[in-house]
Amino acid sequence: MPKLVAINLELSPNLFQVISNFVETRQAFCVLDRRISPELQRDQLKQLGATHLLSEDGEVSLDQGAGVDEETALVMLTSGSSGAPKAAELSWTALEASARLTSSRLNSGTSATWVPALPPNHIGGLAVLLRAAFGYANLCWTDELEKGPELGATHISVVRAQLARYDLAKYHYVLLGGAKPPSELSENVLPTWGMTETGSGIVYGGIPLDEVLVSSIEGELVVKSPTLFTRYREQDRRTIVGPDGSSDWFPTGDGGAVTDGVVRVFGRIGSVINTGGEKVWPEQLEAILGQHKSVSEVAVTSLEDPIWGEAIVAVVVSDQEVALESLSELAETHIGPWAKPKHLLITKSLPRTTNGKLQRNVLAAMAKGRLDSK
Repeated sequence: MPKLVAINLELSPNLFQVISNFVETRQAFCVLDRRISPELQRDQLKQLGATHLLSEDGEVSLDQGAGVDEETALVMLTSGSSGAPKAAELSWTALEASARLTSSRLNSGTSATWVPALPPNHIGGLAVLLRAAFGYANLCWTDELEKGPELGATHISVVRAQLARYDLAKYHYVLLGGAKPPSELSENVLPTWGMTETGSGIVYGGIPLDEVLVSSIEGELVVKSPTLFTRYREQDRRTIVGPDGSSDWFPTGDGGAVTDGVVRVFGRIGSVINTGGEKVWPEQLEAILGQHKSVSEVAVTSLEDPIWGEAIVAVVVSDQEVALESLSELAETHIGPWAKPKHLLITKSLPRTTNGKLQRNVLAAMAKGRLDSK
């Protein structure tokens, strides 16, 4: 059975060359997170099932792991934003389709030049390298993201924190993934929706890529796409019968709607709050509460409540005084009285993954611990 090589290299031209060689030779691989501790890296190696490790010191065989089948190209951990990460297997066909379809949508008849700016252990960062490795794009290497266009770069993928930190107005396209996008965006910024299981972004600016079908069944977004993953390492991929009658659609776990071909994403279904018989999507309420002049960041979670079922908790990052009443007023004005937070917590930072996604399971535990101790 073919081996699975875990790559432990910095984001650099050297890493790209290694990945390009693996694409050419069809060597299955995974990419470790360089920012975490060696102990956590060892845990990642076990989760991924890697049989070999490639670092600056060369390649060594590991006394662990399991090989993959001939079609498997990549094993990648999901973000873990709403639970424990899973190791997803993606085929060479899926990776090539992602690179091809994204390039077809964004290249405008010419080859795009991308600045790699995201960690390659996440699908959004690795996808940039793979577009070039499959021959659909070029790369421009610079740590100064604002200078990319001066060096010939036309495209970049970033998360919300980078979008806020840098002036990226001179890029043709800025793909924005990870956390929910700001309410106001420059014309060159395209919010994306996708996940590890979909082989990176498959919806740009609300419009699915060519060959990608997205529908909503009982409020859950389901996908049929040539970019889909094959299976998880420990379990098969869930499937569902889609609107075309075929049984190979993937239920994403995200709530949303599709209207006249435009996809709207509400958030993770497991995160929806049922309070007093009304449903509140945390992402929608966070966007509203984020308009408060004294709020730097805000996240919404809930606690069990004998009256409401679930009581809404607003967790706010702010260096100023914030009144619960003012947040409640915003929620009632823009959504309804059922969306009013019942509790307010002030914190220095919100729990996020290394890719900037809010860790809602950690947030809920933090809120419960803080409020229980009062």
